[in-house]
Amino acid sequence: MSLYAILFTLACVGISETAYLIETRKKGQKPVCFIGEDCSKVLASKYSKVFIFHNDVWGLLFYIAIGFLTAFLVIGVEPQGLWDNLMKIFVGISTAVSLVLVYLQWRVLKAWCFWCMLSALTVFGMGVILLIFSML
Repeated sequence: MSLYAILFTLACVGISETAYLIETRKKGQKPVCFIGEDCSKVLASKYSKVFIFHNDVWGLLFYIAIGFLTAFLVIGVEPQGLWDNLMKIFVGISTAVSLVLVYLQWRVLKAWCFWCMLSALTVFGMGVILLIFSML
């Protein structure tokens, strides 16, 4: 049960982070960049969209879905197996996407985005928690 609380907390972190990015983009502002000075370079690159939607929108949808799936599992909404499998699939796909995006920052763009790295670490954290949960 406590691992679900951690997953839910990470989903909330992701929702906050992606909502901030969406808001700054909509206002035409540059996001605060705590590491490096190239957040805008990353966020404005051709890699900032997948299937016509910005990555921050995809991220927000992902984190909201994980929040709901975690809540369903905690309160016992049936079918529990479906919610558990969907969460594993979503986190697995998001982990793969995050790895690709981190690679693009490192090797292609040669620029780092604090918010992108925070999101990647959040997703990786979710993956580690799900791996630990599956071993119990």
